Amino acid sequence: MPTLFIDAERLRDRNSGLGQVCLHLGHELVRQRPNGRDGEPWHITFLVPKGETGVFGNEVAYLEASWLRKVWIPGQFDVWHCLHQDSDYLPRPGQGKLILTIHDLNFLARTDYPEAKKARKRTALQRKVDRASVLTTISDYTASDVRTHLTIPPNVPLHVIPNGVAIDPTQTPVSPPALPLFDSFALSPFFLFLGVIHPKKNVHTLLPLLEAFPDYRLVLAGPDGHAYAQHIREQAQNLGIADRLLMPGVVNEATKSWLYANCDAFLFPSLSEGFGLPVAEAMTFGKPVFVSRLTSLPEVGGKEAYYFDNFEPEHMAQTVYDGVQDFSLNPLRQQRMQKRAAGFRWDAVAGQYWELYRF
Repeated sequence: MPTLFIDAERLRDRNSGLGQVCLHLGHELVRQRPNGRDGEPWHITFLVPKGETGVFGNEVAYLEASWLRKVWIPGQFDVWHCLHQDSDYLPRPGQGKLILTIHDLNFLARTDYPEAKKARKRTALQRKVDRASVLTTISDYTASDVRTHLTIPPNVPLHVIPNGVAIDPTQTPVSPPALPLFDSFALSPFFLFLGVIHPKKNVHTLLPLLEAFPDYRLVLAGPDGHAYAQHIREQAQNLGIADRLLMPGVVNEATKSWLYANCDAFLFPSLSEGFGLPVAEAMTFGKPVFVSRLTSLPEVGGKEAYYFDNFEPEHMAQTVYDGVQDFSLNPLRQQRMQKRAAGFRWDAVAGQYWELYRF
């Protein structure tokens, strides 16, 4: 009976990008579980955070993450898959063929990291790469970054397997979220950003749009614990548009769906992305998306997205104005956008991983 170990410990934060990867890829891997050469189905063991035992059903095994598991995980496995490069849970020598998924090398571009810290993180990741039998990345851009900044052993293949989209527009709530911030919200048109409120997301460049579009509100939804979030609030006060800025923090899946379904446009001026899942999700809802041309975002948006060539307020406002007008006059663009988004499927992702597991 062939055996597979999957590190899904990042389920500890289901609303994060890595949490969603663990959840949806895990379910699809179980659904597609094949038989081995001996005719017996693959035996799968998931490493999960405390309280998540059973999340993928009763036909697989579970280990709960703990400090002890970082140094000792019992058993022998044919394949050991780390779903992200920062995992603290690695096989001992000879414990299993390691497949390492690298989402991004964004830390190399962070201005708040000293060079010494970047060097330490790169060295730690290189050690994992040296131990891997197979590498995967979630975009061509990340693959290029890996080839540039890391040394891939000559016998280790690198495969690009983009993330999937799990959000379902047909499950969108009819009513706006039952939160005080959203009182009477459905009566106002709004632009949407969704993601962590962090300098690398560049969301402060969106605030001047509220001056150019006085009838609109702007929603910045996502984790807002970084000091940058307070900077955004203060800048909005200085610009006199704080009453039209909504920052609800982390939102649940139902609220996220409602925001996608009811926004007039999705804005994502990020400076650094490994993939850009919110862009693909907004495209699934058939919304015009406006993104930067940086890192992996053109791979997701393709020809159907609208692009910021720079972040000057006048240029961004004109890009949004022209794009919204073009989108309203071109219904075929919406259809092409939704078709493109439909190409990011978790069943396809899982199928590609099963091909690697059986190799």
